[in-house]
Amino acid sequence: MDEQDKGANGGEPYANGEDTAPAIGLISQYVKDLSFENPNAPAVYQNPAQPQIDVQFNIGSGQVGDDVHEVVLRIDVRAEADGQVAFIAELAYAGLFGIRNVPAEHIQPFLLGEAPRLIFPFARRVLADAIRDGGFPPLLLEPIDFAALYQQQALAEGQPAVTTGETGTA
Repeated sequence: MDEQDKGANGGEPYANGEDTAPAIGLISQYVKDLSFENPNAPAVYQNPAQPQIDVQFNIGSGQVGDDVHEVVLRIDVRAEADGQVAFIAELAYAGLFGIRNVPAEHIQPFLLGEAPRLIFPFARRVLADAIRDGGFPPLLLEPIDFAALYQQQALAEGQPAVTTGETGTA
């Protein structure tokens, strides 16, 4: 038996070609919920003041099947000018991820750090298009380091640091 025939289980070959290598893949991504409100149109278009924009993010995850997890990136945007609401946009953008043979301590850092990074560019485009279609300049959100945010939150909650490869320390 040569080295290629040996598995990670003590040098023995995998039984019946069993695949025990860790694997993560993006299965699908989709808009779960999208809302755009323009409550003061058309008067809001007459206001020359630049609106103040407040952006809030929330990330949730849950297991939806064997080895399948859903990650939902929620982005809420509120724009106001001179105390008047210009627009409110709310987006829940989701991705389904297949996760197999990954150690349990690495799953949550992936789901709350790396997975949102993968779907964020698509969520950003959907949100920018909705705001543009509402009659406003598109809002182009800056990239976000979700892994660093996860790490900060985990440390604040007293959780031990876990190395997750691409996402850094979480």
